[in-house]
Formats: sequence, structure tokens, C-alpha cells
Amino acid sequence: MSAQAVRAFMSIGEVLALLQGEFPDVTISKIRFLEGEGLIEPQRSPSGYRKFTHNDVERLRYILTAQRDHYLPLRVIKDHLDEQATRPRAVPGEAPAVRLSREELIEAAGIDEDTLSELESFGLVAEVARQYDADALQVARSVGALARFGLHARHLRAVKAAVEREAGLVEQAVAPLLRRRAPGAVDQAGETAREISGLLQELHTALLRGSVRGVLGR
Repeated sequence: MSAQAVRAFMSIGEVLALLQGEFPDVTISKIRFLEGEGLIEPQRSPSGYRKFTHNDVERLRYILTAQRDHYLPLRVIKDHLDEQATRPRAVPGEAPAVRLSREELIEAAGIDEDTLSELESFGLVAEVARQYDADALQVARSVGALARFGLHARHLRAVKAAVEREAGLVEQAVAPLLRRRAPGAVDQAGETAREISGLLQELHTALLRGSVRGVLGR
């Protein structure tokens, strides 16, 4: 067997070294656990040692990103991976698009049915084609965490109203770009909208921090 063929495979320790820079919490035990749950299937040498390919590493990075960034249950991640097996390959390291059923959203966000219904009644979360996306998951998780401090969906209508006003500012700023209908205008408008949104978020954070300091008398 050539040296090139040998290096096509990596040991579990080498895989760990590749991933730990991006995912400091990953361990050999974690990788073995994911294998036991059927999310990865490394080959085995005749003596029983695991042999990981670069595709296995890509898959692991995909799983860990989905857990870290979207807090998805392993069952949901596995469903996404199985779905993608019949589709074009995903970009390496890119987290799967979040598409959750009602039950999956409740589980992933750590809330109950009544809380989700309340979120929907106040327009904070909405399903599209009977599924919920990453934004819905983040909103549900945040509201679930805020509930520990006595803040519930009904208290957050002012936050939603403020967001809608900020979205109006973004729309006002990109409208001239969209009206141009020139090649690339939509992409340029999208990039501009993202940049303005980021600046508004920074402004919002700074203003809120200052207001809170005022409340605390500092």
C-alpha cells in the first residue's frame, strides 16, 4: 500500500487534533459516543482500530457545528444527514439548514407547548410549511431562558416592535439598490442589509448597556 493511501486514513487521535482548535470541548469519548449513536461510521483495521477519512472529519465538523450553533438534538442532526445523503454534498463545515417540527422545536429549545403557543400568539415565532427555522429556534431558546427571570412572551412585544422598526430602516436603505434592477443588485442589497443589520445590533447593544447602567445608578 502506498504512503498516500495510508495517509488517506487518520487515527481517532489525529481527528481529535484536527477538530480541537475549532471545537475545544470535543474529546475522544465524544467521538466514540457519536459513533455509538450512528452519526459516524469510521472504517476499522483488521486489528479493530478506527480509520477515519477526510469525509468522516467533514461529517464530524458538520455535527459539532450543528450542536454548538443551533443546539440541535442528535436525532434531528441524524435526520438532516440522512436527508442530505440523497442530495448534493454540503459545504464542508457548514451547519445544516434548520427545519424542525413542532415537537422537535419544543425539545431543542427546552420549552413547553404552552410557551410555544404563546410565542406564536404574539407573533414572535411562526412556522413556514409546518416547520420552524433557526431564527424560530433562537427566539424560543431565548424566551425560555428569559422566563427564569419572570420575563415571558407577553412582556417582549416591545422588543418585537423595536425590531420591526429597525427592519423598516434597513428596507428604506436598500430600496434604491433594489429599484436599480441591475445585474448583481439583489446580492448587493443583501450584503448592504446584512452590514446595516450588524451596525444596528451593535448600536442596540451599546444603548441597552448604557440604559441598564443608568437603572443601576452606575
